[in-house]
Amino acid sequence: MQRAPAIEAKDLTKRFGDVTAVDGLMLSVAPGEIFGLVGPDGAGKTTTMRLLTGVIQATAGSATVLGVEVTRDPEAIRPRIGYVPQSSSLYADLTAVENLQFHADLFGIPRIERDRKMTELLSFSRLQPFSRRLAKNLSGGMRQKLALCAALIHQPEVLFLDEPTIGVDPVSRRDFWLLIYQLLQQGLTLLVSTPYLDEAERCHRVGLMDHGRLIACDDPAGLRRLLPGTLLELRGPAPEVATALIGRLPGVKETQVFGETLHLLVGDAERDLPRVRAALQAEEFAEVHLRPITPSLEDVFVTLLRQRPEGSGARP
Repeated sequence: MQRAPAIEAKDLTKRFGDVTAVDGLMLSVAPGEIFGLVGPDGAGKTTTMRLLTGVIQATAGSATVLGVEVTRDPEAIRPRIGYVPQSSSLYADLTAVENLQFHADLFGIPRIERDRKMTELLSFSRLQPFSRRLAKNLSGGMRQKLALCAALIHQPEVLFLDEPTIGVDPVSRRDFWLLIYQLLQQGLTLLVSTPYLDEAERCHRVGLMDHGRLIACDDPAGLRRLLPGTLLELRGPAPEVATALIGRLPGVKETQVFGETLHLLVGDAERDLPRVRAALQAEEFAEVHLRPITPSLEDVFVTLLRQRPEGSGARP
């Protein structure tokens, strides 16, 4: 028997004056799933998070979390969810322990249970040595771990994380995701928005948002299959110069510079790879290395955003 979604949005819409931040969003997240939301700035990710957690009221449509219709009764769901927003939920002039105590008091957790839970969370996050340090004196990675602990103090069933590792160093990002996987093993459902495509790879399913709509939704492998053709990688001098030449060739659908390499989307590798190589040799491009590669989610998302017809969206 199929279980009901832990999170579900149907035609969810939010307008701010003439601006539609979330536009008829359809979304479904299964219990025990890590679902990643990615998209460019202004895509509607943060507004979606705030709608699903009951922080703001929808203009139209519905949002249901754990069977509770958040759009009608946001207070009913708050004891059962945790939310780490982009803007810090911590008090800079309180210590790590005092921040946890404050959040525990907000949810009316008895002192004995609160102390046990704080000890458990500080151990879980490896923040015990810093428990008496003011939040403002913690590193960025430590503050995010503390914000996560604060969101978990009341033992929620669903956790919303809005770009939780933005501005955090790579080692701290890795450590934060190790904590997320531990939470998954405990049975939590997680909805994570992130600007980092390598983090999206860690999710069970990923949704690409643009202009308030979900325009693609699948597991990472399924999203890669959406790329219409074969991706070639060109390594050699002056990829920007090669772009102008190769982009005019028949069979080349897209070109995109990635650092010191050039990614080419072609319709047929067997036909188009020799054609590209011959064009480069004719222009005397030296030391060129050209090969098919597996597309990254960034390749897929850049292509989907460029090719997206206006007003199109994807079902969850």
